[in-house]
Amino acid sequence: MWEARYVKLLLVIDFGATLLATLAAFVLRFRGAPYADWYLLFSALVPPVWVGLLALTHAYERRVLFVGGEEYQRVLRAGVRLTMGMALASYVANADIARGYLLIALVLTTVLSLAGRFVLRKVLHRSRRRGACMHRVLAIGHASAVAQMTRQLHRRSHHGFHVIGACLPAGQLTGAARTLDVPVFGALGAAANSAAAAGADTVMVLSCPELDGPMLRRLAWELERDDIDLIVSSSLVDTAGDRITVRPVDGLPMMHIEHPRLSGGRRLIKSMFDVSVAALLLVLMAPLFLLIALIIRLDTGGPVFFRQVRVGRGGEPFRMYKFRTMHTDAEARFEAMRQQNEHAGVLFKIRADPRVTRSGRILRRYSLDELPQLINVLLGEMSLVGPRPPLPSEVEQYPQDMRRRLVVKPGMTGLWQVSGRSDLSWEDSIRLDLRYVENWSLTVDLVILMRTATAVMRGSGAY
Repeated sequence: MWEARYVKLLLVIDFGATLLATLAAFVLRFRGAPYADWYLLFSALVPPVWVGLLALTHAYERRVLFVGGEEYQRVLRAGVRLTMGMALASYVANADIARGYLLIALVLTTVLSLAGRFVLRKVLHRSRRRGACMHRVLAIGHASAVAQMTRQLHRRSHHGFHVIGACLPAGQLTGAARTLDVPVFGALGAAANSAAAAGADTVMVLSCPELDGPMLRRLAWELERDDIDLIVSSSLVDTAGDRITVRPVDGLPMMHIEHPRLSGGRRLIKSMFDVSVAALLLVLMAPLFLLIALIIRLDTGGPVFFRQVRVGRGGEPFRMYKFRTMHTDAEARFEAMRQQNEHAGVLFKIRADPRVTRSGRILRRYSLDELPQLINVLLGEMSLVGPRPPLPSEVEQYPQDMRRRLVVKPGMTGLWQVSGRSDLSWEDSIRLDLRYVENWSLTVDLVILMRTATAVMRGSGAY
């Protein structure tokens, strides 16, 4: 029921966003001129068109709502399609529609829909932290896999899954209580009845050789009777979205995995976008750069910029620029403070690092110290969005899987930035970077850039 209410609220938000955007465009473009009254009628027709286009783009499907960036990507695609469709229709019909009105209305429609959906999702996540609006999950699989999945899902509530019990292979029922933090309801064959009896609304199947194709098909039929969702967890981690398609081969569903798009035309567009935006921001933020430089000099004196060697695409080293946030003897004091590291893995982070200056704490809180990296983006050494730029000492300790991060340019921001920043564990940081590399797209970059603004304003995880 809460999902139905959520979708209804989305419809209201999208309809209201379009109505507000078109009326704002009318006021800003025509300022109440009587010759433009027919645009009021046009403004009333756009909202149902926008909602219908979002429905055709599957922006109301449950599987893309509540968490993740796919929902925002679909809204962005709908906005681009509506803009192109309006332009094409006006050209074919030879209609003299004010371009300024269209531009304001369509851009504002997309922005307001995205903002409304973002706010509604945050309200949902707040409710989930209180234990509301959660899916009650019965996990099926080996005890070790169920224990790992339970820990992962219970670590963060915003995903909306709460494991209430498990069904295991018959040979693992004895002694399972010592491994699992949730009750065991029985063997695999009793999964459907156990789910119904426990009040579960979702059954999650983990990797389990004992559960073959015919058993899984019968389980799906039995769960359909009680309207219980079935989720099958894939062992192929951090691969999703457009790269996965299911193709029937002689009646058998085969999962086809496309290679990630690490080169080609879209990468060229990404590079052109990076350079253009970096150049524009450097010009617009020149007064802010001067102000920050003055504050640093007045606070501690010494150099304004901090230069450090980082590892870029393909393992190539480059010199990264930041505003200096530490005292000039910070590197000399590093060895004496190594034992105070609060991070696991190869990262060195201290929440109250005594080497950070007064102005540096403010700059770090709002990520203003990162702005000079726009120079690295302009030089082609970094991207606006990408994995965190690592130190050479970190790369030397990478296992083989982690070196996958180096096939793309490092970024000023990324999934690690919008998901917790320094509060993330080393493992989570690596996992998010690998997920970005495997599932990169232009719309993913745009969504991350928009989420970066809110993450910076919150200031959480920055130290």
